[in-house]
Amino acid sequence: MKPEEILKEWKSGRPSVIYWLEGEEEYFIEQLLSAAGEYLLPPEQRDFNLTVFYGRECQWTDLINACKRYPMFSDRQVVILREAQSMRDLEKLESYLEQPMSSTVLIVGYMNKKLDARKRFSKLVKEKGVLLTTRKLYANELSAWAEQWLVSSKRKMDPKALALLIDHVGDDLSRMASELDKLLLNVPSNAVIGIEQVEEFVGISREYNPFELQRALAQRQLSKAIEIVQYFESNPKSAPIQLILPTLYSFFSKSMLVFGGGSNLAATLGVPVFAVKDYQAAAQQYGYSGLEQVLLMLHEYNLRSIGIGDPGTSDGDLMKELVVKIIRSATA
Repeated sequence: MKPEEILKEWKSGRPSVIYWLEGEEEYFIEQLLSAAGEYLLPPEQRDFNLTVFYGRECQWTDLINACKRYPMFSDRQVVILREAQSMRDLEKLESYLEQPMSSTVLIVGYMNKKLDARKRFSKLVKEKGVLLTTRKLYANELSAWAEQWLVSSKRKMDPKALALLIDHVGDDLSRMASELDKLLLNVPSNAVIGIEQVEEFVGISREYNPFELQRALAQRQLSKAIEIVQYFESNPKSAPIQLILPTLYSFFSKSMLVFGGGSNLAATLGVPVFAVKDYQAAAQQYGYSGLEQVLLMLHEYNLRSIGIGDPGTSDGDLMKELVVKIIRSATA
């Protein structure tokens, strides 16, 4: 079941008795945990029939006792367990899962972990309730997610501005939603959100960002690439190396798909049409074997950035060294 399907089920007034929300994408789990009280209980009943526990502080006996209580002045109560991954003796909830109360909706947030599907505990969750397993969105899914988010907010954004925002934020959906919220608050509702607004309100430099760095590398513009890296070095929060390297790896990996990618490259690469030319430029400049060589370099420098095989070179010096090696590597 998808998050939106769970919300639809809650809106219908016919929820399941157990919802187990797990996996690596915290945004979807947090979205549901925050919406549960609003969707499942009217405002006047939340003080009596909504109970929230936190795994680090919660005893399994207290949770079961809360679940077995009867609701007050209502047909339903909601019990939420946040941060269940930090709870001791979590599997002792198995006795409750076997015979859950029909008047209780138990919602569990199990962040960055998944149940062992081989165990009886997991099988009981699936049998008695709803299991949602989340994952991080792939790079080619981020644009569609953001566009849907904007549609639901009845707002429009220039595709280049959206690409710049995604390139800056990456796959952190919580931060993405926060930055989009910021833009919606600051840009008039009848205006299309453009690059200027992203630059002003999100704090992205139009000239010095990972998007422009990959373009400079694609076209083998050494002076421009060094200029951008020097900006990053002077403004470390603008684009830390841990953000830049995965971005470049994704870019050069996709550039390899240009070879034999067919007529609809935008769909193959999962990028806007206007961005295709940068991938084509990289493919033309480096060739297939050259792109493989670049990916190996990126892997090496990623290891060095976390201290493996490196005596302590600064992030700025690592990036300068990497940029020079990429642009001076074998041509196509």
